[in-house]
Amino acid sequence: MNPSIRQLGAFVAVAQSRSLAEASERIHLSQPAISIALRKLEETVGGALFSRSTRQLTLTPEGEAFLPVAIRLLHDWTEAFEDLDELFSKKRGKVTIAALPTLAAGLLPGVIAAFHARHPRINFALHDVLAEQVNMMVREGRADLGLSVPPFDSDDLAFEPVLEDRYVAVCPLGHPLLERPQITWHQLAGHPFIGINRLSSSRQDIDRIMAEVGQPLDIICDASQIATVGRMVAAGVGISVLPKLSFRQIATHGIDYRPLMSPDVSRPLGIVQRRRHALSTAAVALREMIMDVSRITGA
Repeated sequence: MNPSIRQLGAFVAVAQSRSLAEASERIHLSQPAISIALRKLEETVGGALFSRSTRQLTLTPEGEAFLPVAIRLLHDWTEAFEDLDELFSKKRGKVTIAALPTLAAGLLPGVIAAFHARHPRINFALHDVLAEQVNMMVREGRADLGLSVPPFDSDDLAFEPVLEDRYVAVCPLGHPLLERPQITWHQLAGHPFIGINRLSSSRQDIDRIMAEVGQPLDIICDASQIATVGRMVAAGVGISVLPKLSFRQIATHGIDYRPLMSPDVSRPLGIVQRRRHALSTAAVALREMIMDVSRITGA
């Protein structure tokens, strides 16, 4: 049988005070209860820890050797529960998020600012990566939460919808397509086009839709960053297609957008997390705040 925390507490209190009466007041335990705890501790360790030949209790050599160990064990026990209390009460902790660049820049800054105001000792690590990387980081436990499109053929991942985005045509001011209230995918053909990362979920959607409408894009350049696409469009190099949410990142003088229709393609976005793995208290609170913000703002 292992010593109990009560027995360790009684041993340390008596060892430091050398008096049952003083130890009793110190740890709020009756003297008979302390005596029983000490006797059981000595039975467990297999020998005497105190010499009882005089009125004052004194430590045996074995007791002297054990005292610093017992003090450390009590300290570690107390510290462990204080740490746990801080984690559960969100007084400190860390949340790691893997998110599509669109969501990392378009949705999360406001959410993290609001969360930090409530829980200033929670730290964040934010990785803006492509959808497959989001899934991988969540699957491997390197991210608590993912913000992305629905995972494809991933039974180990759960997806909780947060919002729906749509694709828009982004054009330089003065472009003839901007004269229309909305643009069809078919009408994109024949215009110089700035493509986005070929591995991104958005680019895969764009290529699939253009194949369905039977019109190839006149891609003159591919860019990895949405901000780069925006600058190239503003410079008049070509037009592009981006998720509407990402336009917040590039909204600047010299460009505008129009909704894309025929087909009207929605793009579900949401929270990705591992099935059968509990989230930390801080991660649960952040997930709930993301859901609340999206419901309120319609992000």
